[in-house]
Amino acid sequence: SATAGAEMAGPGGGPPRLEPFGLVLWRDGSWTHEGHPILNQRLREKFDRSVVYLADENAYVLQIGRFRGLIEVEETGFFVRSVDLETGSIALSDGSVEALDVMSLAASSLDGALLCRIKLSLVPGGLPARFFHSAQADLLAGADDIVVPRDQAFATAGLLGTSPAWLERACEPCGHLSL
Repeated sequence: SATAGAEMAGPGGGPPRLEPFGLVLWRDGSWTHEGHPILNQRLREKFDRSVVYLADENAYVLQIGRFRGLIEVEETGFFVRSVDLETGSIALSDGSVEALDVMSLAASSLDGALLCRIKLSLVPGGLPARFFHSAQADLLAGADDIVVPRDQAFATAGLLGTSPAWLERACEPCGHLSL
């Protein structure tokens, strides 16, 4: 009925107001719905690719076709799946690829995992993305003696390997990181 449609519509007849519907994205990249793990790999991958951040509403949503639902996020809505050490690009869980902002690297306050800032054009300061274990290992194996000030919640790491040229260039101008 027209009344039911009007009740579902948001202000000004726009999309309905977002409400949580029991879907949670955990810091390890796993999904649950109303406390039950989502085990179907294809469904999890679809969810990963369908996470969208709505800056105007300061909210993460799952958007699949015309469906849009508010999701609860434990730490980050996006994850770094892989790192290209030759170009300095990172592949994200939503299927996008971005340049790694080296100066945004930080440690998670929850467990020390590596985080960076992404989608810098979407919101001032960007959004956090958490490195999956393999991507973090690849990045750290490719860096040589990265030093970050303690006030940035990251410690000195003496690591094996040589530093990729893009990382050295990224660190030269400001002096916050030294290789």
